[in-house]
Amino acid sequence: MLRASWLLPIAASPIEGGWIRIERGRIVAIGRRAPPGPVHDLGNAIILPGLINAHTHLEFSDRTAPLDPAGGLPAWIERVVALRRSRPAEATHEAERVHLAIRTGLAESAAAGVTAIGEIATAAPHASYGWPGPRVRIYREGLGLSAEASIAAPRAVVRDLDRLGGAGVAAGISPHAPYSVAAALGRKLIGVAVARSLPVAMHLAESRDESELVVSGSGRFRAVLESLGAWQPDCPPRLLATADWITALARAPRGIVVHGTYLPDDQAALARLSRHRDRLAVVICPRTTKALAGVLPPLATFRAAGLRVGLGTDSRASNPDLSVLAECRTLVDAGLASPAEALRLATVESAWAIMLERRSGILAAGRPADLAILRPARPTADPHEAALAPDTAVLATLRSGHPIHGVAP
Repeated sequence: MLRASWLLPIAASPIEGGWIRIERGRIVAIGRRAPPGPVHDLGNAIILPGLINAHTHLEFSDRTAPLDPAGGLPAWIERVVALRRSRPAEATHEAERVHLAIRTGLAESAAAGVTAIGEIATAAPHASYGWPGPRVRIYREGLGLSAEASIAAPRAVVRDLDRLGGAGVAAGISPHAPYSVAAALGRKLIGVAVARSLPVAMHLAESRDESELVVSGSGRFRAVLESLGAWQPDCPPRLLATADWITALARAPRGIVVHGTYLPDDQAALARLSRHRDRLAVVICPRTTKALAGVLPPLATFRAAGLRVGLGTDSRASNPDLSVLAECRTLVDAGLASPAEALRLATVESAWAIMLERRSGILAAGRPADLAILRPARPTADPHEAALAPDTAVLATLRSGHPIHGVAP
């Protein structure tokens, strides 16, 4: 039984001086009056649902600083590819590096109050994601622009999905982006997701250069792809527009449009996304978008379209850390969201986006006890505002009632 100065159930009003009872890893009761039995009083603390990082790439968690964002997304993608190609070719060494990077990212996430993650993975080293750490849904990534890739990539994805399923890991599929996935490959990957009832995630409308490539087959992305040997001028791939990808993603039981920064420029795509809002969400990564596009996500536009919006950190290749609270602060400081709305994006809406809404996102009886316990620097009358204060500390993070960061109360 835990008592704190504030409980933030998210799906209900804040409870001042409330308590929460946990048995066998689940929440069995929440109240505001004197608890029925012994209680561990946390004093000046805030208990809220564990935060959810709905989009990240943990393979880059060993980086100490982001890659240079100069030149926007095409130049940054070129640097990502150069980084991957610079790593040791010996498979064992690279597998160990990825394992350590993932474990580092999971530990950092837990220390930031995160209890669930939507992870984009270029392979599926499922043993790297085990306890202790947040829950993870692994979206196995597929990409390729050649005819050969449209045959080989789905086979590799299916093989890894079988491994994830055998290990009991929540899975999904991610056709990477319109500039890196030919139409044939993307449709095959989404077909696998439909057949297996898996969610999907895709980077869409994150750069105007992306639209130029898709529409005319030219521009900075074309130059980058040619320099990487991924674009054959004599046999260019067939690419799909954003609206067509949205229609394809909507075939799956749940889908994420990642970033969507320039969706307001494409009203047909935005309208199609709104039409499929019963199964599609947008996940924004405010600090990454600011770094690579020079603007913040168009949250007001997404809200006006009736869309669910989740929050992610992208990766340490584009972000200085994996703090979802920092993403919340970025929106609040820019006047794009209130503290209460930002926390809702980081919990209940992100849980829905990655299809974990029955396990994560709110405090309620019967739910797993996935909690973030925060310690404000001073008493407060506004727990939402206090939760996002830069000097508020994460005291502990619990997954199913067990600590994955901090000391168990």
